[in-house]
Amino acid sequence: MNNFIVRTITGILFVATIVVCFLNPTAMSALFALVTGMATWEFTGLVNNRPHVSINRFICTVAAVYWYLAMTGFCSGLTPSTVFIPYLITLVYLFIAELYTKAEDSVNNWAYTTMSQLYIALPFSLLNVLAFRETPAGIMYTYLMPLSVFVFLWINDSGAYCFGSLFGKHKLFPRISPGKSWEGSVGGFIFVSAAACGIWHLTEKYGVNDLQLSMAEWIGLGLLVAVFGTWGDLVESLFKRTLGIKDSGNILPGHGGMLDRFDSSLMAIPAAVVYLYTLTII
Repeated sequence: MNNFIVRTITGILFVATIVVCFLNPTAMSALFALVTGMATWEFTGLVNNRPHVSINRFICTVAAVYWYLAMTGFCSGLTPSTVFIPYLITLVYLFIAELYTKAEDSVNNWAYTTMSQLYIALPFSLLNVLAFRETPAGIMYTYLMPLSVFVFLWINDSGAYCFGSLFGKHKLFPRISPGKSWEGSVGGFIFVSAAACGIWHLTEKYGVNDLQLSMAEWIGLGLLVAVFGTWGDLVESLFKRTLGIKDSGNILPGHGGMLDRFDSSLMAIPAAVVYLYTLTII
């Protein structure tokens, strides 16, 4: 019971923090720069426990945070594209440095170093693509899209848990996550579809549907986020099973580490960006 209370309180504070931060671009940038750094530090610490792996945790973490902040500056129009040059130089350094470390398996180090950037820094950086939009009046900040992605993820998790607990019989991916069921996934999709209709109605009613998405397009976005969010959860579960650990960390009482809390978003955010760009193309 005590663990349930701690988990509930942590979950409420977590959701409240995410929602509030999206209301202000500075708060969003600060929070997710911190999240990016903490998640990268957590990831690099875990992989460094593997045999013959020794990547530079500090430089990987600084590089990931810099990439996020550089994307913030570029997408918001505060900095030119040259802001990415220091990051590119850092990546080159991390590869060349292996020539002088005498590591037992430099290929492993290169792979995990690159993974820390592509798996963590890239998805969080793409939040800026969702948050900042170029208009005839200039670049504007909108909380709608990044917040909607997280709302869809939370609702999908809730729906999947409810339906899975009540009707779950057929395992979705027993090798990786025995607790997930097809029935739970269907329930999550139903919840998300209903939420997407609600968001469409509210954004139309209050005139904040800035991308002019139709109800069908909102549902499509919600379902895409739900599918890729589920895959993101499974990817992190596979990562933990490979390492032989239960949680990625213990920084969030009752919820594990940063990767445990943001695993779904690491796949859902890039998927949402591609989906919205595809809508503008077609």
